[in-house]
Amino acid sequence: MSDESKFGYLGRPRRIWAVAACHGEIERLDIVHAAVAERFAVGDRLLYLGNYLGGGYPSETIDRLLAFRTYLLAAPGMIANDLIYLRGIQEEIWSKLLQIQFAPNPHEVLLWMLERGAEATLRGYGGESRIGLAATREGAIAMTRWTNGLRETMRQRPGHNKFMSVLRRAALTEETEEGPLLFVHAGIDPARELSAQGDSFWWESGGFDKTTTQFENFKRLFRGCDPAGDGLKLEGYAVTLDAGCGSGGPLIAAAIMPDGRIVDIIKA
Repeated sequence: MSDESKFGYLGRPRRIWAVAACHGEIERLDIVHAAVAERFAVGDRLLYLGNYLGGGYPSETIDRLLAFRTYLLAAPGMIANDLIYLRGIQEEIWSKLLQIQFAPNPHEVLLWMLERGAEATLRGYGGESRIGLAATREGAIAMTRWTNGLRETMRQRPGHNKFMSVLRRAALTEETEEGPLLFVHAGIDPARELSAQGDSFWWESGGFDKTTTQFENFKRLFRGCDPAGDGLKLEGYAVTLDAGCGSGGPLIAAAIMPDGRIVDIIKA
């Protein structure tokens, strides 16, 4: 996989509107979209930081994201690269669930996934966990039949398969004298180079909290999901925009300048 397919490049934006993990909370997402629509201008970028699935109304959330994308791209001067979507923990889990037949211990792995948000995503695409769990006991043919059915349901939702294929692992702005900005879903391993992070973007959330000094040449770090649920953190080098959406808290969108300053907050 090339760096271009791994990372989203934000260039030199006027502002970056970064939307935290929404966990299928479509009503909050609708409010954020309405507020962003009023403020968005040519030269801005819109960046979603993952976890669209895993709660609430996951498939409807993807519909909302695609509809808002169409709305923004209709404006003069907008191009497709002005909108970037990161892969979150829930999208990673869903991707692996659709390949459950290749897991070494599929029954245990599927139980683990269901306990961590996949149950809601499964329901959103017309699946049932009991059928999947039964398939893991029956063998590879039954599991393949089950996951193929889920894939077919996704194909019937316009744009959903394509959306899942364009998710990025992280996003960064263009190099400047002050240093670029880095946006991740949940975590980072400060001991590894950016190109070697692998799945640290999803599973090294503790490493993000430990990144209090400069990572590589990045001026500031931002993430959209904190699995530990410690709340919004807008000060310091490593910024957390997760205020608990999906667990009773609001959904946050922040307008961020290329120098890392947060100049506007939308809370839904």
